[in-house]
Amino acid sequence: MGKKSIIAGGIVGLLAIAGAYLFTSGAYIAILISMAEPDHGYDASLNVAAPDYSQQKFWAALPATNDLADSLPVGAVAATEAPADVFFIHPTGFLNGKNWNSLLEAESRTEENTKWMLINQASAFNGCCDIYAPRYREASIFRYLTDDETIIKKTMDLAYSDVVNAFNHFLETYSKGRPFIIASHSQGTEHAFRLLRDHIDGTPLADRMVAAYLIGMLITDTEADALQTVKPCTGEDDSGCMLHWATYGENGAPQDRHQVGMLCHNPINWTRGGKAAASDHVGAVPISGTFARDFFSDDGPAGTVFDPLKDPIPALTSAECVDGILIVRDMDGTLYENADLGGKNYHGLDYPLFHMDIRKNSVKRVSAYLAKQGR
Repeated sequence: MGKKSIIAGGIVGLLAIAGAYLFTSGAYIAILISMAEPDHGYDASLNVAAPDYSQQKFWAALPATNDLADSLPVGAVAATEAPADVFFIHPTGFLNGKNWNSLLEAESRTEENTKWMLINQASAFNGCCDIYAPRYREASIFRYLTDDETIIKKTMDLAYSDVVNAFNHFLETYSKGRPFIIASHSQGTEHAFRLLRDHIDGTPLADRMVAAYLIGMLITDTEADALQTVKPCTGEDDSGCMLHWATYGENGAPQDRHQVGMLCHNPINWTRGGKAAASDHVGAVPISGTFARDFFSDDGPAGTVFDPLKDPIPALTSAECVDGILIVRDMDGTLYENADLGGKNYHGLDYPLFHMDIRKNSVKRVSAYLAKQGR
């Protein structure tokens, strides 16, 4: 199944980082996965109740709370009286085999991973916008490692139902007609593209959407071009459009070759399918905290500490879209040298490597959108 290839393609590297060996035996990996994945086919009675998004505890980030989405790299400035909102859908942080969907446990590695995503991903948008990020019953990482189509559909449909409910609450209670950005990564991007296709494209909401930064998952040119009114962005300040990229190092390639044909935007110059020099790279930001890659624990908290974001690093990399993937310099010898998930897959760097570029661009898009609206 193509939608799982970016995450599943890097699972060997993830297991290695988790303390296992870099296994080359597919049979051994299959045994390892079978030992760790949920021990029920799909028992819906084990799912926790749907989040009630009128309760603050089901939001990982809100403008009214002090959360890690408020974090700023050294020298960056947050928006005051932000004129727009961001609805951020976080990626997979539930790496435990207790269930096929997250149990929304407040004291857990899963929650710490959600916080990792807020500080290292969602915070890139606080220069333009107020950030809203729902907690949801996300699909387990093992959804990306199973071939059972019934389990895949059920676990993703449950997660998506929460995203839709959160988005509707966001529109009705928080946004109230303001311009908004949809932002996401990995599993979050699967849900975000479905949300875009089913609830925004071809509706009046499309006119309120500044842009959709749908990053780090398989979205093909064909899928993107098939949308009615929301089309791929073509420049740095157009609006009502969508963006996507998946990052790999030099000579890197997805292990699943049908990823060729993905929609690829260059986050240095914001062109579709473009090439940009390192001299134009606004800047990467060092990662804060450690993503808790433990597939065999009881999901108890690891005690992750998140230090303040540090100084941006400009001109760290060039970038070029090649066969649908974004190719950057190899990160060996840099602060990101341990980021390779196998096959030069820099999935975890889709945001941090371009943090300052995203920050600058989101401010510019919101300003351009407001200017077009005569505001």
